[in-house]
This record gives sequence, C-alpha cells and structure tokens, in this order.
Amino acid sequence: MAKYIIRYGAMRFLGVFSARAKDEYNRDDQVIIRTKRGLEVGDVLCEATDEAVKQLSDPAFGSIMRAMSDEDLKQTEHMVGDAQREVETVRRVIGEMDLPMQLVDVEHLFGGERIIVYYLAESRVDFRELVKALASELQTRIEMRQIGVRDEAKLLADYGDCGKPVCCNTHLSEMPPVSMRMAKLQKATLDPTKISGRCGRLKCCLRYEYDTYEELQRDLPPIGSDIVTNSGRGRVLNHEILAGQLLVRMEDNRNIMIDASDVLTVLKRGNGQTGGGSKRGKRRDKKEAAEESGENTQSNSDTPKE
Repeated sequence: MAKYIIRYGAMRFLGVFSARAKDEYNRDDQVIIRTKRGLEVGDVLCEATDEAVKQLSDPAFGSIMRAMSDEDLKQTEHMVGDAQREVETVRRVIGEMDLPMQLVDVEHLFGGERIIVYYLAESRVDFRELVKALASELQTRIEMRQIGVRDEAKLLADYGDCGKPVCCNTHLSEMPPVSMRMAKLQKATLDPTKISGRCGRLKCCLRYEYDTYEELQRDLPPIGSDIVTNSGRGRVLNHEILAGQLLVRMEDNRNIMIDASDVLTVLKRGNGQTGGGSKRGKRRDKKEAAEESGENTQSNSDTPKE
C-alpha cells in the first residue's frame, strides 16, 4: 500500500496518507482525503519515503479516498462561494454579541460536517453562545480556533516585499523563531519597516542563512581579538563573514581589510563585541535577543472550543 505526503487545509498542514491498493498519484495531483477533521481536499507532494517522513514534525495521518473528480471540483467551487457568505454571517454575529475578537477567516471542510473559524484575540473569549448561534444559522458543527498574527498572514497574505508569494503561505510548514540577532549577524538593515514581513514580525527569511553565517563566523577570530598577520600585529574590528575577510586596525592605526587566511596566530581572543563590548551593552544585546526571539516565536493558543 503506497503512502504519500499531502498538504491540506487553510493552515497548510502536512500529513502521511495511505492510498488504496493499486492507486498511484503524482506530485500536484488533487485528492480527497480523510483526516481527523473529516473529508478534505489535499495536494500530493511526494511519496512518503522514510527520508521524507523524517523531515516532518508531528505529521498527521489518514487515508486517500480518491482522486478529485469533476463533481468534487464543482463542490469545491460551490464551497468557495459559500465561504464568503459564511464570513459575513460570522462577522455579523460577533458584532451583535460585541465579543472582543477579530475574525480572520472561515474554513469550510469538504465534507460539510465542520466549519472552522479562525480569530485573533488578546485574551481568552467566552464564545459558547456564539458557537450555538452559528451552529443554528449555518446548520453544521462549529470549531473556534485562536491564532497569532503570523498565522493570520499565513491565511491572508499574498506577496512579500521580494515580489514572490509569502513563504508562510507556500513552502513553510512551520514558522521558525526569528530574532534581531540574526539580522545583525547578516548585516541586514535594522529598519523595522524593511525587515518586517506582512505579519509585522521579523521576516522568516532572516532564518534561512543564519546557520551558515554562524558556521562561517566560528572560523574567524572574534571581534576585538589581537592577531598577528603577514603585515604585522593588529586588532579585529569587524567581519565580512561571507567573504571570509577581517577589518583590522594595525599598530600604526591603519584600518585594512585582510583575508582570514592571512592570520598567522591569535594572541588574545576578543569577546566578539564591537566597540569594546561594555557590560551594559552585553546586557542590552541579550535582552533584545530574548525579546525578539519571544515576539517572533509562534506561540498561539490553538485549543479548539466548540
């Protein structure tokens, strides 16, 4: 029995799904699958080899019911039309009850047995009466799901500053923590308007090359190190990490750029801080890194209440 990795749902979940005997599927085939939530439409990504499954974190499991038919496609198009009316209904009822929550999106599962309401709220909301009212109006099971601003972008955003579709709505299955330290190490501009994504948080792409920068930086003498080079003694002022170069102040106060391979020996390793690295500066950097990491880590209270 073949197994496939399939992407499904508005939140673009990934799961391992078993096909029926003799059924075979190719990448980008649309299929009807059964998940814990019910019947859903999914996109085949690849075969679920051992190596591919290892790349998934806590994948869902289920079964592939069939390839998507013309009738299934018509039903999906009909559901898309219904979704807008459902959004208006949910927004109206929330307004009538004056609940402290912001509607983000509504997902109607293929089988019709469940509607999932995604919303933003600063604190927990008692929406028991809301669920009763919506279930009565929409005649189906209602699931409320509180999300964070990064998930809001995942649901609603289209294109990023780079001109390409936003990563969270394309290839990212998990949104990694991103900190200002990553931007500093890569010498990106620290202008918040230029390094923030559609969600208002630091861009996920700052995470992509960070590990490479860290690995390359480990091979360089830390900033503040006293070194001996082919041109004499000096102190490291800065790094050009990708180029493998150092900005060095020589004993005659000249600032020169040298290759890291020109360093003969390190007399005294620096602390890695520019400008001497005061204790106050170190505390500020640690606090800033912790705050940025905390703010940009996905920490949504996704406990459904029905």
